[in-house]
Amino acid sequence: MTDRTDQTDQTDQTGRIDLGPVAQRVTALLSGVSDDQLGAPTPCGDYSVGELLDHFMGFTIGMRDAARKTTGGPGPQPRPGQGSAEGLDPGWRRELPRRLDDLAAAWRDPAAWEGTTQAGGVTMAADAIGLFALDELVIHGWDLARATGQPFDCDRRSAEAVVGLLSAFPEEARGGGFGPVVPVPEDASVLDRAVGLSGRDPAWRAAG
Repeated sequence: MTDRTDQTDQTDQTGRIDLGPVAQRVTALLSGVSDDQLGAPTPCGDYSVGELLDHFMGFTIGMRDAARKTTGGPGPQPRPGQGSAEGLDPGWRRELPRRLDDLAAAWRDPAAWEGTTQAGGVTMAADAIGLFALDELVIHGWDLARATGQPFDCDRRSAEAVVGLLSAFPEEARGGGFGPVVPVPEDASVLDRAVGLSGRDPAWRAAG
């Protein structure tokens, strides 16, 4: 199916991006993930589906706390580094939608985008971390959809924001989650441009 990026822009009066629509789109994918797909590869480097879901479980907590400007508080804490299929909470189908909702709600607070905050042990401008949270949802949402044979779309404003974020990374500074840029056609959708800038091939499909 064709990715759609022509939906209504999801912004408030300040121009801040509402993470809710993309978070809801990721939640909608979860019911389409079968247990026998957890070991399947994804477009995201060495991540399997199970490892990617475990990463979602962690970063939703970390980015929620970044929005609230709280770190190391009570409750489950994200594990650093790559996700683990073996460490995936068996209750992820129930818990991850709640964490995605909490993440989106936390970033709807205008104060979340002001000043500085911390995520993954790094302190930077809060509005930049908000964009990284959006990037995680859009790109890893696409990863999960492709790996499990599901369609994925997001609003154009969110896709454009990810393009702007990833375009700012010079080639020599790319690494970790950002591989070398994959060229896309001039008439590619905004989402495909974002995917290519993340180092993924928009044509990637699960085997079979």
